[in-house]
Amino acid sequence: MAEMEQVESGQRIVVMAVDNSENSLWAFTWYVQNFHQAGNKVLFLHSPESYINATTMSPGRVLECQREADAKTSELKDKFIAKANADNVEAEFFVESAEKPGHAICEFAQKHEATFIVTGTRGMGKLRRTLLGSVSDFVVHHSHVPVLVCRHTKDK
Repeated sequence: MAEMEQVESGQRIVVMAVDNSENSLWAFTWYVQNFHQAGNKVLFLHSPESYINATTMSPGRVLECQREADAKTSELKDKFIAKANADNVEAEFFVESAEKPGHAICEFAQKHEATFIVTGTRGMGKLRRTLLGSVSDFVVHHSHVPVLVCRHTKDK
């Protein structure tokens, strides 16, 4: 029913997974130039990976790491919202902390009744992708909505 309401109102919810990589900004630019339609609302989602093991650090160091992460997230938000405004794209920015960003992206898209998800790719080789995992690969295989993976031409 929610999907029908989106279609009737003309607004489609697009979840755009973003991080600080050049590929993420390139994916948004590609989406705007090739896929965006009037009535689409972009929900930028940043899901930082957590490498902090608080049990091995002093409370002061944990607080310092948190402040650094918050500052980087604030800069990321400012960058993407400014880019969306410049491109006349209606957008909001969200942060979902999760152990695995792929899970957070899929759950966020389902919770916000997204029409589709847009993500970039880091262009990892097969061995590195196998060892480290790929967020975009996870999202493609676990999303309940279509996924547009924008691969930067230099990654081919």
